[in-house]
Amino acid sequence: MILAMQFGNGYGSQPAAWRTPGVDPSNYVDIDAQVRYAKAAERGKIAFLFVPDHLTPPNDLDHESPMLTLEPMLTLAAVARETERIGFVITGSTTFNEPYNLARQFKTLDVMSHGRAGWNAVTTSEPASAANFGATIAPRPQRYQRAHETIQIVQALWGSWEADAWVKDTRRGRFADAAKVRPVNLQGEYVASRGPLPIPPSEQGQPVIFSAGGGANGLQIAGRYASGVVGATFTINDARAQREAVREAARSAGRDPDEVKFFAGVMPAIASTHREALDRRLALGEHSFPQRVGYLGAMLGLQLDVDQIDQPLTAAQLASARPSPADPRAPHALDIAREGWTIRDVLAHGVIDYHPTPVGPASVTADHMQEWFEAGACDGFWVSVDVYEDGIDTFVDEVVPLLQERGLYHLDYEGMTLRDHLGAPPQYGLDPRV
Repeated sequence: MILAMQFGNGYGSQPAAWRTPGVDPSNYVDIDAQVRYAKAAERGKIAFLFVPDHLTPPNDLDHESPMLTLEPMLTLAAVARETERIGFVITGSTTFNEPYNLARQFKTLDVMSHGRAGWNAVTTSEPASAANFGATIAPRPQRYQRAHETIQIVQALWGSWEADAWVKDTRRGRFADAAKVRPVNLQGEYVASRGPLPIPPSEQGQPVIFSAGGGANGLQIAGRYASGVVGATFTINDARAQREAVREAARSAGRDPDEVKFFAGVMPAIASTHREALDRRLALGEHSFPQRVGYLGAMLGLQLDVDQIDQPLTAAQLASARPSPADPRAPHALDIAREGWTIRDVLAHGVIDYHPTPVGPASVTADHMQEWFEAGACDGFWVSVDVYEDGIDTFVDEVVPLLQERGLYHLDYEGMTLRDHLGAPPQYGLDPRV
């Protein structure tokens, strides 16, 4: 099992983490806090920190902190200097970045970190994000065509300084073999670059490409280029189907499907007891849960009123509830409601969160991860910790040892680079197979 950890705003994955007792509300701009959390994850032998990115603030900035870090590349460059093994997978848009800039930034981070960088290559579909660039969102076919061109040009630029071009011969005064640092001269329909990129290879050659997109277009990106896919799944069957779709996309692209690792998300709520874990989430959801009552009702085909939030669903409501076929979370939400919890407690079980939420002692989270992994639903997990200040240590000190005792997780890093952590094959420049 390979583990990654969500890494964002200096607080945690829950919107109210910034208000938690013991958390410095200034952590949003505190790089030392980010370094501390990264070191805690590294202590748990986590393969990489996964950094999502959005280009707009939350809708409720009055009460919720932005969920993402200030600027991912700069933040992780600072973290890289204070860590040794843990990798960094940073989201970078192919829609509003030029290939040369992406190639230069990610390869620089890869060299600085001695081969620990990865690029989560995504398209941008939010109109509000496009407005930051004075643009509008192009139709999906154009966005993905640009993505393919961008990824190919970036990889070509990464390989434009050939692996043995750096001579460093001080006696003869020869710095590099200029014949092995060559332009790429690639022109697509949407992007282009002459090159070369004057950066030598890192210890892993070049950064590792990841994908988090869905649908046929996202699968094509993943199958052709990615060594890791970060998924959003809510059931074992759904995760297994998504993983196999990714593997089939790799086969169709002429690659070995074992080269692509699929990561399911998990958002653990860990405490000594089930009730204590719920209470932790209740504190984090104090402001947001009332706003989610109507959404929960829509998931269950019911008209729910916020005045009922501290009561369970009535027998009549349970009898008439119909989980939405459009929302894979809905059947689980109804199962939790049928246990007799109040609506507030149902929400505290994470039924509307964007990944499954095991609730209770560390063994509950370990059991969840073991069940999914052994069912072939994933190659590992990206763990979204609710509050970094204490939650990362809790996961590392309580869940990781259980996984190790069960023979599911390594006792130490087997290598130094992100490719080592993933078991990804060597690559430098374009993959000739695709």
